[in-house]
Amino acid sequence: MTTAALFIILLICLLTGMPIAFALGLSSITTILIFSTDSLASIALKLFETQSEHYTLLAIPFFILSSTFLSTGGVANRIINFAIDCVGWIRGGLAMASVMACMIFAAVSGSSPATVAAIGSIVIVGMVKAGYPEKLAAGVITNAGTLGILIPPSIVMLVYAAATEESAARLFMAGLIPGLLMGGMLMVVIYVVARIKKLPAQPWVGFKQLLRSSISAGWGLMMIVIVLGSIYGGIASPTEAAAVSAVYAFFIAIFIYRDMGPLKGRPWRESADESIAKIISRNLMLTIVAIPKSIFDKDTHKVFRDASKVSIMLLFIIGNAMLFAHVLTTERIPHHLVEIIVGWGLPA
Repeated sequence: MTTAALFIILLICLLTGMPIAFALGLSSITTILIFSTDSLASIALKLFETQSEHYTLLAIPFFILSSTFLSTGGVANRIINFAIDCVGWIRGGLAMASVMACMIFAAVSGSSPATVAAIGSIVIVGMVKAGYPEKLAAGVITNAGTLGILIPPSIVMLVYAAATEESAARLFMAGLIPGLLMGGMLMVVIYVVARIKKLPAQPWVGFKQLLRSSISAGWGLMMIVIVLGSIYGGIASPTEAAAVSAVYAFFIAIFIYRDMGPLKGRPWRESADESIAKIISRNLMLTIVAIPKSIFDKDTHKVFRDASKVSIMLLFIIGNAMLFAHVLTTERIPHHLVEIIVGWGLPA
C-alpha cells in the first residue's frame, strides 16, 4: 500500500507539470504523514543530514561559481581559439575543435550545461557560417557537451558520490579515460562524416599562432592541472580543490584576462614602446586598486547571483531526492520489490 501510494502521488505530481524537486518532496512528505510511522521530525533530520553529512556536496556550488566566472570572463573564447588552431586544419576540423573545446572546458568547469552554453553559443554560429549544416553543428555541441558528465571534475559524479557514499576522487579517476576515449571517438566520427559530406577545413595557422593561442588560453588550461593535480596527488579533497578553482577563476577572469570587473578593457600594455618596468609597476598599481572594487563590481555581483540560482536549484533537487530515498529505505520498498520479482519464479 505504501509503495503504491508513494509512486502514485509522485506520478500525479509529475503529470500536473510540477517541478521534479517539488514532486519528490511532496510525495515523500505525504507518504510519511499518511502511511508511515515516521514523524515530521524525521523529515527535518533527514534534510539536515543530507546537507551536513555529505561533505562532497559542498564542492557543487564552488564548481558552479567557477564555471560561471569562466563563461563570463572570456576563458571559453580563448579555449575555442586554441582548439581551432590545433585541429581546425583537418577536414571537419571546426566541428572537431568544438568537441576538443567542450572537453577542455568541461575539465575546467565540471558542468555540462555550462559547457554547452559557453561553447555552443560561440561555435554553432561559426560552424554554420563556415558551411556546416545547422543540424550537424547543433548535434556536435549537444553530444560533446555531455562529455562533462564523465570528464572530471564532474558535478554529476559529485552527486553520485554523495548518494552512494563513494569516493569522489576515485570516481573522477574512473571517468577520465572513458571521457577522453568518447571524445576521441566522436572526433573520429566527425572526420568520417566530414570526408563523406566534403565539409570545409580551415587553413593551417602555423606553429607561431598555435603557440600564441596556447599561451593566451594557458591560464584557463592551468586550472585542469590545479584541480585534477591536487586531487590525484592527494594534496586536496574534491571540495577543497573546487574552492581553489572558484578563487582561481575569479582571479584570472578579473585580473588576468580583464573581460569583466573594474579592469575590463584595460590593456596590459598601452603602447609598443612602454618599458617592462613601467608595465609591471602600472599593472601592479591597477591590480591593487582594483582588488577592493572587484568585490563590489556589478559584473561580480551578476556572476554570484547566477551561480547562486543554479546552486540553490541543484541542492534543492538533491535534498528532495535524498528525502525520497529515505522513504524508500525506511519503508523497505526495494526489499518488497525484490521479493515480488523473486516470487514470479523467473529463470536466472
